[in-house]
Amino acid sequence: MLFSSIPFAFYFLPAVLALYFAVPFRFKNAVLLVFSLAFYAWGEPGYLLLMAVSILLGWLFGLLIGKYRGTARARLFLVLSVAVSLGLLGWFKYADFAVNTLNALGLNLPLPHVALPIGISFYTFQILSYTIDVYRGDALPQRSPVDFGAYVSMFPQLIAGPIVRYSDVARQLRHRTHSLEKASLGVRRLLIGLGKKVLIANQLGQLTVLFRESRQPSVLYVWIYAAAFALQIYFDFSGYSDMAIGLGKIFGFDLLENFNYPFISRSISEFWRRWHMSLGGWFRDYLYIPLGGNRVSRPRWALNLLVVWSLTGLWHGAAWNFVLWGLLFALLLALEKLWLGRLMEKLPGWLVRIPVLAVLLVSFVLFNADSLSQALSDTAGMFGLGGLPLTSADTLYHLRSYGPLLLLSMVGATPLPRNAVRRLEGSRVLPWLEPVALCALLLAVTAFLVGGSFNPFLYFRF
Repeated sequence: MLFSSIPFAFYFLPAVLALYFAVPFRFKNAVLLVFSLAFYAWGEPGYLLLMAVSILLGWLFGLLIGKYRGTARARLFLVLSVAVSLGLLGWFKYADFAVNTLNALGLNLPLPHVALPIGISFYTFQILSYTIDVYRGDALPQRSPVDFGAYVSMFPQLIAGPIVRYSDVARQLRHRTHSLEKASLGVRRLLIGLGKKVLIANQLGQLTVLFRESRQPSVLYVWIYAAAFALQIYFDFSGYSDMAIGLGKIFGFDLLENFNYPFISRSISEFWRRWHMSLGGWFRDYLYIPLGGNRVSRPRWALNLLVVWSLTGLWHGAAWNFVLWGLLFALLLALEKLWLGRLMEKLPGWLVRIPVLAVLLVSFVLFNADSLSQALSDTAGMFGLGGLPLTSADTLYHLRSYGPLLLLSMVGATPLPRNAVRRLEGSRVLPWLEPVALCALLLAVTAFLVGGSFNPFLYFRF
């Protein structure tokens, strides 16, 4: 089930809200758990048992780690928890990739044809953060399987994040406030996320499809495609995060932000402090720093960087183009740390952002390729290699058709709209303008959902 769908907006969500606010507080987590499992079963009924087993094992390991904290047994149970979680993730996400890789090296192994369960990367990392936090003493073990299940399976962030750490919501699982003001903020955030997804990301997605179908590719068209996909995935994923945060507020939870206008970054390192912040923070705190971070020798630091970014690439997808994408960022971050960073600090902001954006567009082309060969072909095309002309009739036609949308998206990916709204705060205009604008947004989104068909969430496949 998609947030940006008629069944969710007009059937599922009203039903869960009605029951959630009708029951006493002690039953609210149970309501969330039941409806979250139903939400997951809507799209992945065959893998509901897998998620239930993952939740049960994570809960049991947390209790055992807490019981034996400070002893060798606690460490053993932590290792078992990590091994089970990563083992399940490895089998369901990477089994086919591993077999294909071995067969490419000369073996002839049968392909297992394992389907990828939606959201497994996200809820696996949440379970891992819980057991690790309990082992470190950053969180107490959760005694209630219902509360723990509600944490892992909470439908607002179950499928595509943000990755919620248990230590950030442990108190909210036991005590949280519900208010009309908080709910109204949640509804506003939910509608803004829906608008990002349906009115912008979906339309940009159609342009990326047209690029793949075009028989007249050109250098300019590849750059247009790169910009369209970069903006599509930003509005798609940040829109989903907005909806998750908004829904969380409606149910009384304060979930952390996941995006902070990444395309205004002056460096690659700043970009990753602003993009998918919950994932970057997870890898930093649970992998990079335990490996030693940058407080080690330079060769060891380089190895840490390679490990973290290779795994970041693989987390996004079981394909070599994702590994290449991760290694590209490892190289760029190393160059910034060792040399480019000092140079970039001396240059004007606008001058630095141009090459940063260009590099990011190249990275998104690698990210969205169906294969390593396609990734290399598209990247070469961006620089005039492969015999592509500078432009073509098809390129100019689609540029005219989608130019206004691209321009609107570029502006929307900056703080300019937010700053414009803030200037109206305290005025007499905003109190009546905001509800009118939100109602118009809801009507527009509903119209697009009723009449449209292109509506996938990109991060569902990761």
